[in-house]
Amino acid sequence: MGLGRVELIFLCLVGLAMVHVSHAQNSPQDYLNVHNAARAQVGVGPMTWDNGVAGFAQNYVNGLASSCNLVHSGGPYGENLAASGGDMSATDAVNMWVDERQFYNPNTNSCNGGECLHYTQVVWRNSVRLGCAKARCNDGGTVISCNYDPAGNINPQRPY
Repeated sequence: MGLGRVELIFLCLVGLAMVHVSHAQNSPQDYLNVHNAARAQVGVGPMTWDNGVAGFAQNYVNGLASSCNLVHSGGPYGENLAASGGDMSATDAVNMWVDERQFYNPNTNSCNGGECLHYTQVVWRNSVRLGCAKARCNDGGTVISCNYDPAGNINPQRPY
């Protein structure tokens, strides 16, 4: 028994809604929301989205997609990279970096007991423009890059 016109229209609408939800989890605002929430927790002003920085990030992750190996670009911006064997959302990636806060000691401006430099780049007070991008790797994984202008993590400066 075939699908009727109403059922077919319903399935198309459900499919479109799923594509929209998937895309909505990686919008510029999704990246900004998590960054700016972390920055607000330590009294740092919000970042704004920059399409030029985002274009740099997109070109970079497109180049990483063949192997999904995380190699820093060495470009003109600060950078955080994340990779996953499956799908990773913008929020997942940024939350992973923000979770490093537990290892940052603001009294000594150092990482204690784990990595924290991704976190300090997220909250770096002088970084005010953000651009992020996501690419699907050939092996089915995901790579995400967020780039920051101007770059942070400048020793011996403190992030906030």
